[in-house]
Parts: sequence; structure tokens; C-alpha cells
Amino acid sequence: MWILPNDKKGLIEAANGKREYDLVIKNGKIVNVFTGEIYEGEVGIYEKHIGDVTCSIDEEREPLKGKKYYDAEGKYVIPGLIDAHIHIESTLLTPRNFAKAVTAHGTTTVVTDPHEIGNVHGIRGVKYMHDSSEGLPMRQYILAPSCVPAVQGLENAGAEFDEKDIEEMLDLERVIGIGEVMDFIGVIDNDERMVKIVEAAEKRNMFIQGHAPSLTGKQLSSYLCAGILSCHESRNEIEARDKMRKGMYVDARESSISKDVTKIVKGVKDFRYLTNLTLCTDDREVDEILTSGHMNDVVKTAVKAGLNPIDAIRCATLNNARELGIRNLGALAPGYLADIVVLEDFESFKVNAVVFEGEIVAEEGKLLKEIEDIKYDIEEENSVHVKELKIEDFMLKAPIEEGKIKTKIIQYRSQISSVTDFIEKELSVKDGYIDLSGEEDLKFVIVINRHGKDENKSIAVVKNFGLTKGALGSTISHDSHNLTIVYEDPKEALLVANDLIQMGGGLSCVENGELKEHLQLKVAGLMSNKEAEELSKAANKMKKAIRELGITEMPNPLLRVVTLALPVIPCAKMSDCGVVDVLNKKLVNIFE
Repeated sequence: MWILPNDKKGLIEAANGKREYDLVIKNGKIVNVFTGEIYEGEVGIYEKHIGDVTCSIDEEREPLKGKKYYDAEGKYVIPGLIDAHIHIESTLLTPRNFAKAVTAHGTTTVVTDPHEIGNVHGIRGVKYMHDSSEGLPMRQYILAPSCVPAVQGLENAGAEFDEKDIEEMLDLERVIGIGEVMDFIGVIDNDERMVKIVEAAEKRNMFIQGHAPSLTGKQLSSYLCAGILSCHESRNEIEARDKMRKGMYVDARESSISKDVTKIVKGVKDFRYLTNLTLCTDDREVDEILTSGHMNDVVKTAVKAGLNPIDAIRCATLNNARELGIRNLGALAPGYLADIVVLEDFESFKVNAVVFEGEIVAEEGKLLKEIEDIKYDIEEENSVHVKELKIEDFMLKAPIEEGKIKTKIIQYRSQISSVTDFIEKELSVKDGYIDLSGEEDLKFVIVINRHGKDENKSIAVVKNFGLTKGALGSTISHDSHNLTIVYEDPKEALLVANDLIQMGGGLSCVENGELKEHLQLKVAGLMSNKEAEELSKAANKMKKAIRELGITEMPNPLLRVVTLALPVIPCAKMSDCGVVDVLNKKLVNIFE
């Protein structure tokens, strides 16, 4: 894809010195992501594109002439930063408020997969993310969610996308491909639904984003043969090296849940070519954006891990653009889009100025371009549709009346990991129900369908979750976003459930039989209409309350509960249908 200028003739004439540039950035240290050089030079911008970039090393020439000038004062001038993979919903911000938060950090393009809201509101939710991200001082490319629900037959969401739905979404103006193909088992097994969904993008020559946790060897080769280009799920050096060796783009992730960049960089930094290494945030929460930054922070992390600063910048600019198939984005060169960041240094990665499509939109951490507040009907709807619940709904029925029974339990590998396994343990049964009295590290988990299509709910036992008291619930529950609660006392679980239903979604926790704190996320039960600063304050109160309930090891405890019902991350997960064996793609009876 080549993004054409509005006035190609004018751009050519400006590059040839026959017209003045609209804006000239002077006195900058140009970072060339093609050659790996840094040199003094100027950037001439005509409308939305770059006409010329001068180089003080090789040529003596007159300064570029412009109607306006920006003096970089000897600072670094780099391409605008690109996030290779993000779910904007996971920031808890709406698309417009997200732009207000990240633009000043140098992020000029994101590639967002709105499968979170797609699971709640279907195509209507995807269109909301598309339409509400129009006219911003940054570029939000949309991907058509490929797996709604994540795994068909193992969970129930608010929608179910087939190839016809994908085709409809691919017709939207800023949709450039299909989002992470999470049903990797379905792809490898040539599942008919997944084959048709992937083909919908292939026949349009559009980008296909991947999701391949722990895939190696023949399985990884099979997945790549399906035409899938990338993966953001590499969690260690070996996995990243294996995927890059097979030609896959590795989107090294630095989210609020998974901090993978340091391990990946240490594993691949000695490769001679890093053209297939890219950077992304995936799921970065609002408070972390405000305190640490966005893609500038990810680049800084890569440099601290040992990556050359120019390579790290390239991994967040040109490599990302080439992964997406956009030929004139991600570099400072004639004909390329004028997305530019002026950078203080390679240690702090503090952003001094941001240019988007030729216009200075932010300086010194402040957004200069006003973003109009537009209201959408979908933002005011209550998306939590659950019939009246009672205490008995939260009690785990056993197949015996009294005694002990061997039970399959979901166990987290650590309190900062989203990866889980099955273990077996004998549990007490009283009056026909599982009793966890005296089992300090065991808690019940319930998933209740909240989309009004059925009354599905399932209960199991989880170990090493981190909760030591009270109950914690959320309507953010990747990816079907059903109502998920972790608890010991069914009475407290009922209080959490009713609070979430009344709020229209969000997070809620209870301690000693009383509501402790909640965070309302009214937009699809996933996002808030509040701007970043106000939302961050509310989110921090919720985090404090969750930490007081025992979840202290995760940097962002808001996101602990959301990983329980994610049946595309190995190995044991929950859904409203029951307990899921992820790798074997089946529901299991926990009492077998």
C-alpha cells in the first residue's frame, strides 16, 4: 500500500525547489532507519508528505525554504512511532481519549484489533471503533477481528463472526487486514471456518496478524503456511529466535500484563538482520501510559535491554510499516508521510515535538491539536445482561454428598503469569458442594454469560491466583468478556455480581461482606468516557483495593482477573461453558 499525496504535482515541485515547503524542520540530528546513520540535516514537508531530507555529510546545498520552520535545536529527529499491535479497549479509554493520551508521547500510528468490543457488540462495536477514531492527530488503523468468539464452541460471546462478517468489516475505509488469528489450533487443523476467514483477507492482499503462543517446529510451520505474518505472544528468547528464523515478524510486547521486550531483545540482538523484529504494547493500561509513556517507553526498554538505539527506533517505525505492507510510512525520506518525532535523547526518550501528516500536533508533552468530543449512542448503553442471581448460583456442586473428591484445578504458573496448567487435588465436599475451608491458596472462579443470549455459567477452582480475602469481579474478561468473579464466599461473589450489573460493567471487589471499591466502565463494560487523568485516578483507587485483597506481585492488578477466561493461552482456562483444555481444544469435567 502506498499512501498517495493529495497534490502529487505540488510535492514533486517542492522537492525540486520550485515551491516553498509548508514546514521545514531545521537543525536536527536526522536518524536514518535505512542506513543506521545519524547526521545533521533538514526535513522539508509539503502538505502531508516529506519532499526532501538533507544530509550535511555528503552535500553542500542551500537551506530548504519553507513558509514555517521548526528549530530542532540539535535534537534527534526520528520517524513517528508505530504500535504494531494494540487493543485500544485495554487502555480503558475510548479511541478519541486514547489519542489525547498517547499522541504527545510520539505515537503517530497504531494498529488496533477491536476484538474486545467486537465480542460484546459485534460488527456495530467494530464500526464504533472505526468511526470514533476519525479526524484525530494520529492514525488508527483497524483490523477486522478474526476470532469472535476466540474459540468457537468453547465459549459464548455477544457475537459470532464468519467470513461474511469479515468481508463486511474489510470494506471499512481504515481496515487494513484481519486481527490476531487466535484459533491457532483451528488454523493448523484446517478448520473450515478459519480457512475461509483467512482467505477473505488473502484474496484482497491484506495484512493477516497472528497469535501463536508457544508454537514451534511443525506446528509453527503449518501456521505460517496459512499466510499469517506475525506474532506478539513470544515470551522468551528461544521462542522469538525460532519464529524470526522462519520469517515471522515478532512483535515484541511490553504491555501492562506481559513484559516480554527485555527477554526477546537479549535473545535476538546478535542476529545480523533485525528486519522482522517489531515492537508493540498489546494491552497497556491508562495509568502506565501517563506515568511511563507509550511506544517511546517500549523503545526505551529495548535500548536498556541492549538493542542499539537506531535499531530500536527502526523496530518501532520502518519494520512495523513493512510488516503492515505500507510502503511510505515509518522513515524520513522523500515521498514518505510526514509523521515525525523530535527526541531529547536516547536515554530518557523524552519527546519534544510531534508532527503528524505535516502538522505540529504536540510539544513538550502537551497536545496542541484539539480533539472534538463526539458522543455515540453505544457509549451510553448497558451491555451487562444477566438474569437475577442467587447465592446457590455461586456454589460448586459435587457429584457426591460428603467426603473427599479428586478435582481438576486451574493453577497459575506464577502470580505474574497468565499461563496456567491443570493439577489434581482432593477437595472436601459438604452437603453436596465443594468446601474450600482451610485451603488458603484455592478460590472459586465463576464465569457468567453477560450478553443476554443464554444463561450459561460455570464454576471451577483456581490456585495461585493471588487473592487472599474477599471477592473480585470484572466484565473485562478476555476475549468474550463475560462476567468473571474469583471468591471464597458465595455471598460476597453475589454482591460483586450485582454491583457490576448495576454499573453496566467494570471491576468490583468486596471485603468482609461489604463493597470495598469499584471502577465503572460503561462503554461495552470495557472502557470509560473519562479522559486519561480522571480515569487514572479512579483506576488507581481500584488497584489499591485489589492489592489490599492480596494481589501484590502484578504491576497492574486490574488485569489479573481478565486472564482467567482466555481459552487461547495455554493450558487451562475457564469460559461460560466450562473448564477448557486449551491445547486439546475441548471442555473437561473437573471431577473425572
